[in-house]
Amino acid sequence: MDPGGGCPHADNARLLAAGAAVTPVVLPGEVAGMAVLGHDALREFLAHPDVAKGAEHFTALREGEIADGWPLKTFATVQGMTTADDADHRRLRSLVSKAFTARRVEELRPRIETVTEQLLDALADAAAHGDGVADLRRHFALPLPMGVICELLGVDAEHQDRLHHLSNQIVATDIGPEEAMAANREMVAVLSAVAAGRMENPGDDLTSALIAAREEDGDRLSPQELLGTLMLMIIAGHETTLNLITNAVRALCGHREQLELVLSGKAGWGDAVEETLRWDSPVSYFPFRYPTRDLELAGTVIPKGTPVLAGYSAAGRDTASHGPDAARFDVTRGARGAGARHLSLGHGPHYCLGAPLARMEATIALERLFTRFPELDLAVPESELPRHASFVGNSVHRLPVRLSRAPKERG
Repeated sequence: MDPGGGCPHADNARLLAAGAAVTPVVLPGEVAGMAVLGHDALREFLAHPDVAKGAEHFTALREGEIADGWPLKTFATVQGMTTADDADHRRLRSLVSKAFTARRVEELRPRIETVTEQLLDALADAAAHGDGVADLRRHFALPLPMGVICELLGVDAEHQDRLHHLSNQIVATDIGPEEAMAANREMVAVLSAVAAGRMENPGDDLTSALIAAREEDGDRLSPQELLGTLMLMIIAGHETTLNLITNAVRALCGHREQLELVLSGKAGWGDAVEETLRWDSPVSYFPFRYPTRDLELAGTVIPKGTPVLAGYSAAGRDTASHGPDAARFDVTRGARGAGARHLSLGHGPHYCLGAPLARMEATIALERLFTRFPELDLAVPESELPRHASFVGNSVHRLPVRLSRAPKERG
């Protein structure tokens, strides 16, 4: 795996064309792992009863072969839903799921719409002061989901920029051991301060609810589980939606005929969101799952205890499941029933709890953005956009856009 990240699609296509639905990979630090790339193989793997998330199943980690500063260690060792199995997973998920019921998510709609409009004003102001160009990722795609998840958790606005920076550090795969450990220490410190504040002054927010929550048997989150859950919510609660909005804008700007289908009502904004999730998944390769026995998948044996990456970006363009035109962005694909349903928000018991919220945020964001600025377009060629320095997140680091095209461009 390239620690510097980059666009994954060419390598994915090459491997899938060679029949590598499951392939060995070398992780940073020369750690041996595997990746599941094929759609059908990934769907089976994500729900397989002999696949676990707990770090005790990671053989190399258990045997002391993984250094403390390994950039992917947090994915394996953070205590929370993403590293819990069976009863522990159900307990943690039940405590958090109360904040993500359909009713609670729908109650957030007016607030999301208000914040979206405010951010569009800020985007227009940034463009006015930038010779007509503004970074859509910085001024719109980031503050929307970050503001919503922090409001949901009761995190003060003063922490948001720092938490985003630390999130980037934690999901980066190209940083050194000292940077990785420092980012984790600071993230824990910031979230500990947030939790302490909520313990002293509880509010109508998820952090306060998690602190107070008790199941019928009297169980509650341990301090480590609380911090791990908050870290998960902060990172997953904004990074995924940030990438989703950014990738959707890039896709629609690069396929104006598809944008016109949505603007004319021949396809919905929700269709654009789903096709973006399939075609350019916000997460490329997500760490980790571990077979609890030697597991044969798509004709390849994954040895027990191997760290396995879930290759969402590859599965989304797998021609075996999505058809020969899987590499084409087509917002009518879902309505036509073409190909399998994407897996970009997971599958099985660890399916993304925040999926309804992410879909709502992205749908509102795209509809309001292109309704207000229907001529919005990239200010630089797609090939010049700087990519994330991570093979986990799949997006670009900046997205310069013009909110309106010059008269000569309108033709």
